[in-house]
Amino acid sequence: MLPRLRHNLDFFPSPVEEKPGLVIRDPFHYSDATLIIPPALVGCLEFLDGDHSELDLRQYLVQLTGDLHVGELQQHLLDTLSHAGFLEDDHFGRLKNEAEQNFASTSVREAAHSGSGYPETAAQLTATLDDYLNGASRRPAEKVIGIAAPHVSPFGGIEAYRAAYSALSPADGERTFVVLGTSHYGEPDRIGLTRKPFRTPFGDTRTDLDVVHKLARESGDAAAMEDYCHAVEHSIEFQVVFLQHLFGPAIRVVPILCGSYARSIYQGGLPEDNESVRRMLGSLGELAASYGDKLLWVLGIDMAHMGRRYGDQIEARADQDEMAEVARRDRARIQSIESGDARGFWDQVQHNRDDLKWCGSAPLYTFLKAVPQARGSLLHYQQWNIDEHSVVSFAGMSFH
Repeated sequence: MLPRLRHNLDFFPSPVEEKPGLVIRDPFHYSDATLIIPPALVGCLEFLDGDHSELDLRQYLVQLTGDLHVGELQQHLLDTLSHAGFLEDDHFGRLKNEAEQNFASTSVREAAHSGSGYPETAAQLTATLDDYLNGASRRPAEKVIGIAAPHVSPFGGIEAYRAAYSALSPADGERTFVVLGTSHYGEPDRIGLTRKPFRTPFGDTRTDLDVVHKLARESGDAAAMEDYCHAVEHSIEFQVVFLQHLFGPAIRVVPILCGSYARSIYQGGLPEDNESVRRMLGSLGELAASYGDKLLWVLGIDMAHMGRRYGDQIEARADQDEMAEVARRDRARIQSIESGDARGFWDQVQHNRDDLKWCGSAPLYTFLKAVPQARGSLLHYQQWNIDEHSVVSFAGMSFH
């Protein structure tokens, strides 16, 4: 039987005009390879599902090419995918184990998106973030217990980032920042923890180990310690650079990746119907109650993802046509968040199995359950064309 093609790869049309086809890359960085599968061979990937044999693929290639001598082509395709680490075979197993062991053994979480998501030197990063935050109007002196900001590369959500981070005051730098990030690749009903400080061009953060160990101990199997997803995830890293810019590199951080609660979205019920999730939410609630104002919650969230890039048939344009209705629905969800209505918010997320494709619903629900007294304020809402056919929406929010 043919090995399976990994289900957790990125697939998208080639942007290179002279090299059309399907781009495949590994968001987990187990492999650094990027492949472009020619259009004629894309159909071959359907046979890499664990249920087809080499004979099935050979028959398909014979029909495709009209040539009986396709053995060399078939083997080249399989060898290329295997060498890239894209098949569930022994080679991928070795790559995966090596990457995860390397992450577990390192003393810091290295910057994964420096030089791509943001500038790679401290001077350049300072200038960029100064420019992003320039003109921010300072909010009234009311003390916040949390903010929500985008986790898109700052190039796309500048106004929402600016609105969220302008809600903080210099005194907030003494607090521990509990950063709830979206886990794009982790298990759906778990949180991912790490003891490692985050390293950026500004320097290293400090991890509040007392809090991390408390959560790990009380959450049991609902928490994955040294979750490898931290090594590649951007939703926390982008918040860290803004916080370091405002308060210095050695901020105290509790980095938490929140699983998607996909079972609840697709099968019904509440996330906490899962005993592990209920235990984890209870641990976070006890943490919030016992530490109080010593904590400041930072949520790294994007909202709707609409258009061709995300599987929709529409050509999405920010603030136009169908996106006006998306904005209305986004704002209805935001109103539930502002009022602290976790159940009402989650009912909206579950509607049509979250056809808005919010990339941040889990951190928001987690926060609303952990800090039920929180009430929010929308500071800025925006939509952005990530490409000419697709739109992402963002918001900057504060919580009191």
